[in-house]
Amino acid sequence: MKILVTGGAGYIGSITATALEQYGHTPIIMDSLLSGPRVFTRNRIFYDGDIVDRSFIQKIFEEHPDIECTIHMAARIVAPESVAEPYEYYRDNVAKSLELFDQLGRLGQSRIIFSSSASVYAAAKSFEVFEDSPLDPQSPYARTKQVMEMILADLAASGPLRAIILRYFNPIGSDPYLRSGVYAREPSHVLGQILMAARGQREAFMVTGTDYPTRDGTGLRDYIHVWDLALAHVRAVERFDEVLQRAGEPTSIINLGTGSGVTVRELISTVERVLGRRVPVRDAPRRPGDVVGSFANVDKARTTLNWSTQHSLEDGVRSALDWAAKRNDILGYE
Repeated sequence: MKILVTGGAGYIGSITATALEQYGHTPIIMDSLLSGPRVFTRNRIFYDGDIVDRSFIQKIFEEHPDIECTIHMAARIVAPESVAEPYEYYRDNVAKSLELFDQLGRLGQSRIIFSSSASVYAAAKSFEVFEDSPLDPQSPYARTKQVMEMILADLAASGPLRAIILRYFNPIGSDPYLRSGVYAREPSHVLGQILMAARGQREAFMVTGTDYPTRDGTGLRDYIHVWDLALAHVRAVERFDEVLQRAGEPTSIINLGTGSGVTVRELISTVERVLGRRVPVRDAPRRPGDVVGSFANVDKARTTLNWSTQHSLEDGVRSALDWAAKRNDILGYE
């Protein structure tokens, strides 16, 4: 089937497009290229435009009336940046998405898979969070995700839209073919920063926050291989109606993670084990918007999507290292 992927030139979007292709589907990529590189759209049906442009959205569906589902990934995603630039985050993540959803409804396109985030969860004493765990987003970025979840629930309750909301935990790695991956010259995520220190591209990795109530005082995350994450989208597309029928509601929220937590120091140790050498590290204060973190309870993903992760933390680190060795050539960076 044909699937519209907004933000399909991005890190997760491009790899999800690869997964869709591998399972016989045709991704239709829509991206404004605000951050995602054009090269990730190569050999794919690609529309360069903004999700807020209703006539542009209509043109896509006029040219591809057989699109059966929209995976909405287009968003700004850097939590510390959102603290400094909240207007841009609410404009792009909320206001523009609202226009997209309304236009999809007007065009009779009812199936939406929405990329949400584990950052919406409140801190839990056990660090394990379920889909119905309390929410307490700590950054404008995270709050935009919570707002969009509420908007989707309200729209679905009152009209034709239906939505599967996927709360991502922390993706790492690349696709198995090393055709796309993290593209930022200086990645903001933890593993990217660790690898830059490991490769001598910065003096040391800064452990931001060492006083959290975790087993070693550093933040805790659930690191999921991005290929596993992409395959979950394929399952959600293929089982869309079944998932919502089982839920008995027009929306359903599903955690996507590994089901276990890893601290920053444990991640550093894993990188060192894979590389076979030490990573220079320095301790630093917490950053604005940082949270202690959590890991996913993934029972619902197993039962509703028949999906679970297949790759280890070490697999993700090796994949990220392999991609880092090829990235500059693929993206034309010097």
